[in-house]
Amino acid sequence: MKKSSKRKERKQRLKENKILKAKKIIFLSLLALPVLFVLFVISRHSNLLVVKPIAYIVICLLIVFILCFIYGLYVYILEFKNHKLKLFPKRIVRYLITIFMILYIGGSTTFLVLLYSPYERFRNWLITTAMQTMTHKYLCQWFYSEDEINEVMSKNYVKESGESTDPSLIDKKETVKYANEYEKAILEHAKNATYKIIRFKVNGCNAYLAAVYDPADVSVAVSKYVHTRGEYVTKMAEDHKAVLAINGGGFQDPNYNGKGGNPIGVTFSNGKVITDNTYGRSGTGGMIGFTNDDKLVLVKGATASQAKAMGVRDSVSHGPFLIVNGKPSFIAGNGGWGYAARSVIGQRKDGIVLLLVVDSNSTRTKGADMVDLTEIMQNYGAINAANLDGGTSSVMVENYELINDPVDGALRHRTRPIATAIMVKEKE
Repeated sequence: MKKSSKRKERKQRLKENKILKAKKIIFLSLLALPVLFVLFVISRHSNLLVVKPIAYIVICLLIVFILCFIYGLYVYILEFKNHKLKLFPKRIVRYLITIFMILYIGGSTTFLVLLYSPYERFRNWLITTAMQTMTHKYLCQWFYSEDEINEVMSKNYVKESGESTDPSLIDKKETVKYANEYEKAILEHAKNATYKIIRFKVNGCNAYLAAVYDPADVSVAVSKYVHTRGEYVTKMAEDHKAVLAINGGGFQDPNYNGKGGNPIGVTFSNGKVITDNTYGRSGTGGMIGFTNDDKLVLVKGATASQAKAMGVRDSVSHGPFLIVNGKPSFIAGNGGWGYAARSVIGQRKDGIVLLLVVDSNSTRTKGADMVDLTEIMQNYGAINAANLDGGTSSVMVENYELINDPVDGALRHRTRPIATAIMVKEKE
């Protein structure tokens, strides 16, 4: 009897050990399979994040853990009726493990659905936003092939009118009556006011629209270290005694060193030529300048000599052009620039200059796209308008202090040094 009893106990222990091992195999497989499957799916689209040698290893591990899971499940089911062994004996531990696994597997599934499901909104946002940054293109190149990126970008673009700016459409003597709430917001202001700031929301983010009543007060300032490094707009505003300022045009940032000292395209400051390079980004944009008679002109492919012949006194370069001669550009999708913090300059028929800055949120997933910007500038009566540099560069400074909330690539609430700024000086 004793031998028979010991034999049964030994057999029971062996069975329990076998079941325990099976449960451990199942648990470890469930930990490994979601992340391996995610990496496998990513590798089928792009080899930037998961390079080919790693992809082969992932496939091998995926097969191994699938087989382990099947084996563990088979053993567990085979012995299920005859055991009461629990891998995690404490109830609270079992609950926590269950919750973790649900969130872990659910999160992995949601991640793949967002990236690769037929629902394109997230994919369009990620690709168009990342591809218009200087340093974060990898955020979409990790997950998508070049063909997939090109397909999305081909559905999201800005097609400008191609017209040259007609300065004769601007008449500073013209008085526009209150046609709507937007006109009222612009034209009702304190007597002899240099500017007025209108605050509102765009996609849940703060937006600031400054109406500058005399375009002669608007000029371009450049970093005093231009061609070497940029400056903060707050500092440029202080040096130039500007009561209001926003960031200006694009700039080169060699090796992404954060110095931002070289303006792109044609840049003028108070009649002085700072740079003379042909500018074009995906065929959009160009020179954004003010003439000596204080009219905003938008010119594609301009040279400094051509700008001088037009009487340009101050200019930066960027784009796309959103409105030319009252005609908005055709925008497919979100325009190919995604959602981000944005800055825009425009001018109304009555000469009033509009300076717009839209913030992003703390995770840089919101902000404005080209459709939003065009609509805002049309609402407030811009006859010509162009997109300026955006992202971390987008700032509005009043009396030498930031009034908006820029967010940089590390999600820190701060701006960066840049090459140019649009200044508004108070009349003496």
